[in-house]
Amino acid sequence: MTITTTASSTVGSVRTRVAELAAARITPWQNGYLRDSSKDVAALARLRRGAGRDAGDLPDLWALVDTSPLHARVDGVRPLGEEELVRAEDALHAALTLWALHQQSRGVRMHRPHTYQRPTGLGAAVRRLMLPDTIDEPVLKRLVRAGTAPDLTALSQRLRDLVVLLRRADVPLDYGLLAGQLYQWQWPDGAAVVRREWGRSFHAFRPDQEQTAQIPGQSPDDSDKDAP
Repeated sequence: MTITTTASSTVGSVRTRVAELAAARITPWQNGYLRDSSKDVAALARLRRGAGRDAGDLPDLWALVDTSPLHARVDGVRPLGEEELVRAEDALHAALTLWALHQQSRGVRMHRPHTYQRPTGLGAAVRRLMLPDTIDEPVLKRLVRAGTAPDLTALSQRLRDLVVLLRRADVPLDYGLLAGQLYQWQWPDGAAVVRREWGRSFHAFRPDQEQTAQIPGQSPDDSDKDAP
């Protein structure tokens, strides 16, 4: 039987690789930053200059935004095409630099992997900025505005504004998940897929899902701060 690979499944497989690579890059930087490692503090400072800017504007970040695993030849895994690589690189640049802005001057983990018990997708993160049973219309409009961005650069700029709000409230985000969404966004119909994911995340979040839920503006419990 011949199995036909659809365009959507191809995008999905690369999206997963982008998400995993973003998390793999951020995790050691984050651990080092929280230990006050001078090397990681300096890397963070360099990265955050790229938040909301096109990847091609800052060639000095190429060494930090290392996409070499996407170019590696792996048995059983097809090599990525030029268009896939460009979009993957742009998504990684956007996610890593936004995380660096988010983590700036914070003593808790601003990148947290999404779980059912502690959802950290973008929609849920924005919902956490609001008091229970209320909708903060200006904040919601920022999320909606991000969802209508015409291209990745504009989207990164609009996400930058949201990230500043999340940082002030110590609300974390899954930047691996976001990186994958930013990759998907760039493909035909991809923006609609991502908008649905953000909307679903926003509406599915409930404050009682988190045993450690905090009033926005307070630091969440970071009991795993020293975990690898």
